[in-house]
Amino acid sequence: MKIALLAGDGIGPEIMAQARRVLDALDLPDMVVTEGDVGGIAYKRHGHPLPPETLAMAREADAVLFGAVGDPDCDGLERHLRPEQAILGLRSELGLFANLRPATTFAGLEGMSALRPEIARAIDVLIVRELNGDVYFGEKGMRATDDGRREGYDIMSYAEDEVRRIAHVAFRAAQGRKGRLTSVDKANVLETSQLWRDVMVETAADYPDVELTHMYVDNAAMQLVKNPGQFDVIVTGNLFGDILSDQASMCVGSIGLLASAALGERQTDFGTFGMYEPIHGSAPDIAGQGRANPMAMILSLAMLLRHSLGREEAAERVEAAVATALEDGVLGHDLGGSAGTEAIGDAVLAAL
Repeated sequence: MKIALLAGDGIGPEIMAQARRVLDALDLPDMVVTEGDVGGIAYKRHGHPLPPETLAMAREADAVLFGAVGDPDCDGLERHLRPEQAILGLRSELGLFANLRPATTFAGLEGMSALRPEIARAIDVLIVRELNGDVYFGEKGMRATDDGRREGYDIMSYAEDEVRRIAHVAFRAAQGRKGRLTSVDKANVLETSQLWRDVMVETAADYPDVELTHMYVDNAAMQLVKNPGQFDVIVTGNLFGDILSDQASMCVGSIGLLASAALGERQTDFGTFGMYEPIHGSAPDIAGQGRANPMAMILSLAMLLRHSLGREEAAERVEAAVATALEDGVLGHDLGGSAGTEAIGDAVLAAL
């Protein structure tokens, strides 16, 4: 089993080190782990945020564990050289089209949510976001209008096969949960969303055991705050998913606890190839201070074990260890506690 570790920038190396400790403690047989540069550190060392050798390493792996990218020193670079382009590049080159982002409130942490505890307690949602299309990958540029004004443009589009493949991922995910799927779009004003809705309805015929409903994105944003417990699985496009998944993360209290998976169609000998990462970013303001919460990174490792390596028992052990550490009051600064990065790692290892 080959795992590629790409720590990246900011707090990435710190939290990746704790995930590596957990991985080593599991002592899985026949495990080969490689490490590569990505993001700002890759630009500084190799002249590009996604060097060819890093991309090759990712392609050869059964799964990629990704830290974070983002470096203020690189903000002035041309867009294609900025650290964040490494994520888009990996998703595109590796065919990672389905983002799975669970948002669940951990027992005892209801008070951390911006919502009332009784509302936050009910949150258990999986957001399935399409990653390889939409406005982020459409034609874009700057131009001048006829009267000389500057105008930026970004084209939003989806082909029906792109929608259908993410629909299958979402329906299968709903089958494994409570059997409810909410498709989020803006079909009342966007032709792209109308196609999205049509394909979702067509695909639903293959999954009679799943209840499909539709919701406009503005209403979905409101409902995530008003009554998040109504959702089981949400499926939506790249732009809307980017926004709603971050909103859902704050509904449960902290982005420092939330993992994510980006899956493709390629099957390995053990599961589905994917890239796994915490959602919180590189947090350069606290990098190097030992304050970062590594739990989302560790939970991303658990998702990797489950989806790409077929190690369900190991995944459950890791998730239970994180839950135990939280129940024991080991809280990072993002949760109002004082535990540092290494101390949190120690607690998870002890529980493991």
